[in-house]
Amino acid sequence: MIIIGSGLAGSTAALRLADHVRVAVLTKRSLEDGASGWAQGGIAAVLGEDDSFASHVEDTMTAGAGLCDPDATRYIIEHAPAAIGWLREQGVPFTAEHGHLHLTREGGHSHRRIVHAADATGAAVQNQLYPRLKAHPNITLFDHYMLVDLITTGKLKQVGRRCLGVYALNELTGEVETFSAGHTILATGGAGKVYLYTTNPDTATGDGIASAWRAGCRVANMEFIQFHPTCLYHPHAKSFLISEAVRGEGGVLRLPDGTRFMPQHDERAELAPRDIVARAIDYEMKRHGIDSVYLDISHKGEAFVREHFPTIYARCLELGIDMARDPIPVVPAAHYTCGGIMTDLDGHADLDRLYAIGETAYTGLHGANRLASNSLLECVVMATAASRHILAHPAGPVSRLPAWDASQVTDADEEVVISHNWDELRRFMWDYVGIVRTDKRLERASHRLRLLSEEIREFYANFHVSRDLLELRNLVAVSDLIVRSAQSRHESRGLHYSRDYPFTLEKAMPTICPGLDGAAS
Repeated sequence: MIIIGSGLAGSTAALRLADHVRVAVLTKRSLEDGASGWAQGGIAAVLGEDDSFASHVEDTMTAGAGLCDPDATRYIIEHAPAAIGWLREQGVPFTAEHGHLHLTREGGHSHRRIVHAADATGAAVQNQLYPRLKAHPNITLFDHYMLVDLITTGKLKQVGRRCLGVYALNELTGEVETFSAGHTILATGGAGKVYLYTTNPDTATGDGIASAWRAGCRVANMEFIQFHPTCLYHPHAKSFLISEAVRGEGGVLRLPDGTRFMPQHDERAELAPRDIVARAIDYEMKRHGIDSVYLDISHKGEAFVREHFPTIYARCLELGIDMARDPIPVVPAAHYTCGGIMTDLDGHADLDRLYAIGETAYTGLHGANRLASNSLLECVVMATAASRHILAHPAGPVSRLPAWDASQVTDADEEVVISHNWDELRRFMWDYVGIVRTDKRLERASHRLRLLSEEIREFYANFHVSRDLLELRNLVAVSDLIVRSAQSRHESRGLHYSRDYPFTLEKAMPTICPGLDGAAS
């Protein structure tokens, strides 16, 4: 059993499976370097007496702008209380008041239903799960191993193809190693590093999405990239996220002169879904020619700010910003990949014995826009579902697989060219495929991607496989999927806004990209 990725989805699956089968967990950095640990807000679950599954489903469907899959949405939301229960069993210290879990509210939610651990929920969860991963005798951790490609039977598009394991680059030795497995789970996170500005960690390069697509799996809704409205704007802060909960607890957005602007854009003001808030900020920044707007919660007082947002308060203070007294400069940044590898409600992808869970997957929950705090929930619920399905369908003996063929590799050093291409890619994706899009911008991006793809095919065939080359290869593939998906959507819906098609079509349809029909790039 192989799991690629050690965020909340991968960790949950590993712990769910390890009492029954041997599990190998591969991470391309260290165990703690995934995106889950960065999550500040919390986990959405219906636990309050005045709340209901129907209300949570309705809020999710509304945020998803008609593109959420009803069955997937109901399934994941109805399993939320059990997911929270399991995490509490693992010892996760969720914030409580008067003996009960404290529930906060975030944008797009009609009730207080966000279970959290102060303002560092992801870190609190992972801090409890990681020691369990390390201590479990049936789990073997492989740090600094990066996915190169899936190993499959047969030819692309052949009926009955299955995944047999993976090739992975051992960064400590520079060698590509072969891992055989009865089942493989991709839990590699999203693709925020496609963009110049992102709240994601450096590991978010779309590795699972790109590898599954190269192996013939369908990928859906890649045009829907969520831009978080409030990333700290500061020359010395690398993509530090200012949690949705700051607005949920009364923070307001202002222009540099102190004017509040969100009520002019949406009746829900700061509590509108993220796509609306991000577009409003983008609009105001361009209209006034300013570098950022300001998020102000100083009216709540120092005691309140310190209690509810200790991590954000401390980080801002390190940078000379006292959020208890002064507004925080913020800008939008790429935050979450709503599309991904198409799966069913068991987390099963198009290849037999291949599963995808977490941000790398497309279950249909998020639709055209992710509702705040539904992502960590999806990780736990779908990891549990995939684990249950795997245990119910044992794979039998594991095949012996061929070693990686490095016979054509030369010693040429192309790292400078790779670095230049990486920077070029992220800049033109930001400029041409950002919050607001046009046909002309998308065509420019598509042209640049074709040129980059040709260079990468040459590099990949002739030069040493390195993490930088593999990540660039994956980012270009994912960028191409984003651009092609955006070009095929002739409307504005959710996170995809086009100046050429500002209207919304009556019927909502997902955008599905078939798996690569030909040799891997």
